[in-house]
Amino acid sequence: MGSGITQVAAMAGLEVILYDSFPEAHVKARDSILQSLARFAEKGKISDEEAKSIFGRIYFVDHLDAIHGSDLVIEAIIEDEEAKQLIFSMIEPLVNEKTILATNTSSLSVTRLAKGLKHPERFIGIHFFNPPVLMQLVEIIPALQTSPEVTSQILQEIKAWGKVPVTAKDTPGFIVNRIARPYYGEALRIAEEQIATPSKIDQAMREIGGFRMGPFELMDFIGNDINEAVTRSVWTAMHYESRYRPSSIQVNLVNAGWFGRKTGKGYYTYPLTKHESPTSLTAEHQNICTRVLVMLINEAAEALYYGIATKEDIDLAMTLGVNYPKGLLQWADETGIAECVRQIDALYYTYKEERYRCSVLLRKMAEENLTFYG
Repeated sequence: MGSGITQVAAMAGLEVILYDSFPEAHVKARDSILQSLARFAEKGKISDEEAKSIFGRIYFVDHLDAIHGSDLVIEAIIEDEEAKQLIFSMIEPLVNEKTILATNTSSLSVTRLAKGLKHPERFIGIHFFNPPVLMQLVEIIPALQTSPEVTSQILQEIKAWGKVPVTAKDTPGFIVNRIARPYYGEALRIAEEQIATPSKIDQAMREIGGFRMGPFELMDFIGNDINEAVTRSVWTAMHYESRYRPSSIQVNLVNAGWFGRKTGKGYYTYPLTKHESPTSLTAEHQNICTRVLVMLINEAAEALYYGIATKEDIDLAMTLGVNYPKGLLQWADETGIAECVRQIDALYYTYKEERYRCSVLLRKMAEENLTFYG
């Protein structure tokens, strides 16, 4: 992630200092950036001279005081609060008061990370998606202490880097990792209930929903260890809200070391030569797709209701951040808000679980015959 962010900034014309205390990390980062630039040149997106120029703007250092004089410092170390707080306590004395400090966290509280700084008003979350060079979306997360000027400056800066920024409230999962949870969680619930196999669920979401990858394929691609950890993090941070509860199926896979593609086994065995799916679609496929989709729509509506982000940023985040075929709130309009409410209520009446509580916003909109986009 760190080397990817470095390349993005260098390709935007900036001089970048890449710090790591481990020499082997420098070798890995250098090789990764050179290979990426070579691929860009091979595809004709940049010239060989541009590739050399971009690489020449990157300085690999193993002493932290080299960041003195930097305008922006982005931390991209492990997702551990204590480790991040420690590195920022080392960074802050080395830079001036106008230097913006940023964390690339995907799950930790930006406000809590800012708390220990002498100047928390210049601290902000800048969450890139992997791989940063290819993914257009960047979530910008102001801490409670962040000044509006810093937020505005970072939004403009990320645009200048050729990325698409969206602003998110500092809440668990921000936009994408929060709203995307039902794509995995509801699919796992369906599998737990033995309504359908992972391959059948994946087929339904690909062929009816239009998603590029089914939820089980995607979990294997991301890594079941990573996906389960994010789910558990959001679940814990949201005070054990039932909508985010981890699945015993995934926990067992993690305990077995079946993380997916990187270990050769997950929900599928790799290399996967073809999808083991039924050849014909049935009403059951449609029911599966509808169930997962309305839960996603419900989560997106909740995020809007609680001011996590604007409706435009929510839809933009889900299309660019996780490649959904369309924005979920746009999808709600096309499905019909009243129909979404009816489907969610049907789940609630069946299970009598808080997990299937319909968003207050959706219910109000259905009653008033409103849409997200006029």
